[in-house]
Amino acid sequence: MKKLLILLSIGLSMQCLTAQTVADAVRYSTQNLTGTARYRGAGGAFGALGGDVSAINSNPAGSAIFNNSTVALTLSSGAYDNHTFYNDGITSNKDSNIDLNQFGGVFVSNGIGKIRKFTFGFNYDRTNDFDNAYIASGVSSNSIADYFLGNAQGTPLDLLELQSGETNADLYQFLGENETFATQQAFLGYQGYLIDPVSSDLDNTEYVSAQNGNSFNQEYQYTTRGNNSKFTFNAAGQFSENLYLGLNLNAHTFNFTRNTVFYEDNSGANNAVSNLRFDNEYRAFGSGISAQLGGIYHISPSLRVGATYDTPTYFTISEETEQYLGTSGTNGDAILNPNTINIYEDYNLRTPGKATGSIAYIFGKLGFLSFDYSYQDYSSMKYSPDEDVFFQQMNNQINNQLKGVSSYKLGGEFLAGDWSFRGGYRFIESPYKNEETLGNTTGYSLGLGYTLGNARIDIAYDWAKQEQNAALYESTFTNTAFIDNINTNILATVSFQL
Repeated sequence: MKKLLILLSIGLSMQCLTAQTVADAVRYSTQNLTGTARYRGAGGAFGALGGDVSAINSNPAGSAIFNNSTVALTLSSGAYDNHTFYNDGITSNKDSNIDLNQFGGVFVSNGIGKIRKFTFGFNYDRTNDFDNAYIASGVSSNSIADYFLGNAQGTPLDLLELQSGETNADLYQFLGENETFATQQAFLGYQGYLIDPVSSDLDNTEYVSAQNGNSFNQEYQYTTRGNNSKFTFNAAGQFSENLYLGLNLNAHTFNFTRNTVFYEDNSGANNAVSNLRFDNEYRAFGSGISAQLGGIYHISPSLRVGATYDTPTYFTISEETEQYLGTSGTNGDAILNPNTINIYEDYNLRTPGKATGSIAYIFGKLGFLSFDYSYQDYSSMKYSPDEDVFFQQMNNQINNQLKGVSSYKLGGEFLAGDWSFRGGYRFIESPYKNEETLGNTTGYSLGLGYTLGNARIDIAYDWAKQEQNAALYESTFTNTAFIDNINTNILATVSFQL
């Protein structure tokens, strides 16, 4: 009940945003390869093909290729396998889950006037799965005290001292309501005996670390969960024997929760704190809208080309945080558990638009070979409101750290009677200028399908690898963990012609 009362009392009064990062913008802007097993088995290279419910995600004109109304449902079993390297330590984490990955349908009707055929459709896709975990464990030459030190510089000591009758929870809440998230971090570091003021003068704004050793045993536990979903409403038509045009209107939603727990211990005589635990929970919820325009043209019965433009997605995002710090050392034990949920004002994020060109060759009734190329400029992402000084700084960082991204998809299908055999390859460049921050993505896929009258069963296996050098905290505590991440998915789709 205490937490609920605090939540209600501060929920509308928090004015200062927590530290959104470039990594947050990249996360909410990224869409993984998702869709039916046929679509993913052929690497998602359907921009010039159509004829699959998930192909409308690549090109909204793809629904007009259908001759019969069709519905499809896909289940996915996804797994991650992380190998983490932190200084002298190596750890591994893996897990899996089963989700409804896709559900949708395309409905075909007779054309009107010059429109030979008209189609409309809907589709749900889980465009990104945030379930992930890793543990970074090893010996570091620097302490987490650097995190609190970096946030404290420039903060008057008077703000960090308890007043008569005031509790740690009271002051933490006050700083959140009237100051900044960084000031709250300074308060935790000071009251947790990790940093010391240069002077005891209440006007002091300079601090030093109370951890002066050079060997710290550290363990960082990182866990995330949630997903990014897209609901697509599609309309398309065949405007001549060879020309197909379409439009998508998309509604996006996401929920993301990140839990981190940091342990540090040491036996050095120069350190005020011998062991500590630092917990953070961050929750974000977003909703947004976007649109897609696309066309497919049949140059000949065998050769098709396609073009698609995806508008930016315009998100509105809400955030919450909770924290805990416990320390033990020469000054005794300090338990800083504010039991407070920091709720921040909503803000906006504009993701990058995307342009895609596609080409496909149809080998009669034997199958196809298809290629998609896409380009997105991640440096065009933007936080708002524009007048916010912090967001101006964040947008400058986005412009300086991110770049344009090319992605390539290649896929094929071979038909043998009622059987279909598929394979695909994709390569997506890193959005970071420094690719050590987040590496390129390389993926491969295989698929198999069988037709039973008006029904078809498809299965696919998808494998993707990406490396990253993840910062544990966005601060002067610059420690990073190198993570070798592999994601695999097994999918099954059942589709019916109506």
